[in-house]
Amino acid sequence: MFIMPSETLHITVYRHSVFYSPLIATIAAGFLREEGLDATYFPKPRERNQYEMFRLGEIDIMQAAVSTSWDPLSKGIRDIPLHFAQINQRDGFFIAGRPTGRPFEWKQLEGARLLADHAQQPFAMLKYGLHLKRVDWNRVQMINAGSPEEMDAAFRAGTGDFVHLQGPAPQQLEKDGIGKIVAALGEVIPPVAFSSLMAMRDFMDTAKAKAFMRAYRRALRFVIESPADRVAEVEVDFFPGVSRDVLAASISRYQKLGNWRLDPAITREQYEVALDVFLHAGIFKERFPFEDVVVPPPA
Repeated sequence: MFIMPSETLHITVYRHSVFYSPLIATIAAGFLREEGLDATYFPKPRERNQYEMFRLGEIDIMQAAVSTSWDPLSKGIRDIPLHFAQINQRDGFFIAGRPTGRPFEWKQLEGARLLADHAQQPFAMLKYGLHLKRVDWNRVQMINAGSPEEMDAAFRAGTGDFVHLQGPAPQQLEKDGIGKIVAALGEVIPPVAFSSLMAMRDFMDTAKAKAFMRAYRRALRFVIESPADRVAEVEVDFFPGVSRDVLAASISRYQKLGNWRLDPAITREQYEVALDVFLHAGIFKERFPFEDVVVPPPA
């Protein structure tokens, strides 16, 4: 039964990508509206602090990662949002190279110029993935071109031999004949608590939170079990300038990677893998208790 929306959820995201399709489909496929909820969805402004936005009541839910909680915890700050549902259990970044026709081997990155996403988690995961593939990190010429959009533009302008991006940008490079996807970090790094949804503790017990989780569970099933073209059709309005076939190619790749799973609970095992990655990268020196960061999804 369709219910006219009576309340609005304010949802902000660190990144906007088809990698986060379960969250996007919660809105785009109408699952939230069927729970009587409307939503605002927007990228977090770079100059704003997410904890201040939560305190001011400007946002209810944020797409982030368990790793975002470790910096405040390392400083003794505990009044922070908690992670209640997983979005991705795989790294969602691809390596695209110039079309050469020769088979890719990870060792080709040594001595090559790689436009790498230097944001904290993508960079840490990249370093860990190269470690697992026995690539000498110090021999890769890492280029910091800025935001993903700036990285894409720089690669199109001829900078770099390889570029490190989330879908659908690499799939668009392939369609345009500018790049070729040669590797996926999600095939290298084991299942990991990569991205998740967080909210303040007092939100978890509200009717809005429970209605959101019902909608989100339906969205998870939709993006996992539906044909990629159908998911792309539903989400295409969220990606102006990107064709449906490019979106479908990206969604299909994520489905095949096993990026999403029906159970939205963040597991202790995948949380510990995320900690392993950050300790390897030298970003943190201590392990943070699972219970200080993660709670079960609202019932």
